[in-house]
Amino acid sequence: MKFIQTRGFDGTRAEKVTFSEAILSPIASFGGLYVPETLPNLGEEFLTKHLKSSYKELAADVLSRFEIDIDQSVIDEALSLYDSFDDASNPVPVIKVQENLFVSELYHGPTRAFKDMALQPFGKILSSVAQKKNENYLILAATSGDTGPAALETFKNQKNIQVVCMYPANGTSDVQRLQMVTEDASNLKVIGIKGNFDDAQSALKNLLSSESFEKTLNEKNISLSAANSVNFGRIIFQIVYHIHNYLELVRQNATKMGEKAYFNVPSGNFGNVLGAYYAMQMGLPVEKLVIASNNNNILTRLIQTGVYDMRDQELILTTSPAMDILKSSNVERVLFGLYGATRTRELMNDLDTKKIYTLTATELEKLQEIFVADFCSDEKGKEYIKSNFENGYLMDPHTATCFKAYESCCTKNIATVIYSTAEWTKFSPVIANALTGESDTKDITALESISKIASVKIPNMINELFSKKIVHNSVIEKESIEKEIIKFL
Repeated sequence: MKFIQTRGFDGTRAEKVTFSEAILSPIASFGGLYVPETLPNLGEEFLTKHLKSSYKELAADVLSRFEIDIDQSVIDEALSLYDSFDDASNPVPVIKVQENLFVSELYHGPTRAFKDMALQPFGKILSSVAQKKNENYLILAATSGDTGPAALETFKNQKNIQVVCMYPANGTSDVQRLQMVTEDASNLKVIGIKGNFDDAQSALKNLLSSESFEKTLNEKNISLSAANSVNFGRIIFQIVYHIHNYLELVRQNATKMGEKAYFNVPSGNFGNVLGAYYAMQMGLPVEKLVIASNNNNILTRLIQTGVYDMRDQELILTTSPAMDILKSSNVERVLFGLYGATRTRELMNDLDTKKIYTLTATELEKLQEIFVADFCSDEKGKEYIKSNFENGYLMDPHTATCFKAYESCCTKNIATVIYSTAEWTKFSPVIANALTGESDTKDITALESISKIASVKIPNMINELFSKKIVHNSVIEKESIEKEIIKFL
């Protein structure tokens, strides 16, 4: 399968590329992204075939349908990393919490967040490709809190790979920050920036398209790639768990094969729900994709009104920080899927230059055939955390945003899957506040409080963070990022 470009072809690179080329150099013509030229059709026959399959068997078959140019032995080794999750036989549990309402727990990997589902196997594949080509790669990652730890975990001590991870210095939880700044592998560099996630992501995209930075790297015989969801290598693995979740609904008799379900996804950079969008285009029976936002509800406004407006929009720091994003990169891939390359380039140019674009009425209608959306305030989210805990389910603040969208958007009496993107341990002060009213508590105090109240064990990989040595102390102005990276190299 070949990959094409969301904003069209500018003549400076190949018009179509292979999967390995797309993941090694993820930014396409005119600053766009790579997308599959075609999507495989995975209809009811495919789903029925995998009703009794393991997660790894399902993933291997999905990847085979994309005909990616990666050796099967490498794919098998990459997928074997799911064996290290909490339950090797079921890395993504789907838990019933109410009648017709289920939670897909995507956080049972080494860093306790959904990014492990994609970055664990993706890291192995990218490293293998670099070694096969005998080339050295610098992997950039910009994080709102979860991509960073997952990228550092998967790439640490990998041959031919160096990683620079940028995070907003005051925009993550203590646990997320500690997961990054205590990583001690010599091929890793973590940089805190004085700014927000959008600043970090803009810096990443600018570096990926910078001719002067590329020249500096070339002089050091280093090529450049990215671990963010701008890289389709992330997205391809995220398609799998949406298919798995539907199969789980069928296995648990929550729906019948072929009947539709709602998929309700907390959304920031749009990569998670993009995987569901592709699964839907490939034949998965989905009624609507439900977008849950926090007070940075720019995605809700886009889907309800057709206007993406960043003018005079200040990023709000919320209790669901992984969703504190204004410029959601992966919306571009949906625009391309619905409206084509020429229109996508127009819209993205408007966003880059004017900080706003507006869909036509016809375009909005096409978008709303697939998506519905709502947003949830911090206080309302804490109410959902408390009420669900009283009913026996403990969840994090990002998951909580989905309950508001569930109540307002899931109007049909059919099964709904809510996506839980992080374990409670990563945002314990918010949860402790929701459950007991305690405030201004440190992460370790809140963790112990919740562990006692809920009679749950704090995972060792979280507990150990508080006694590990801080290795990365850099906190810099965003204008100094390139200089800091070159110094590291």
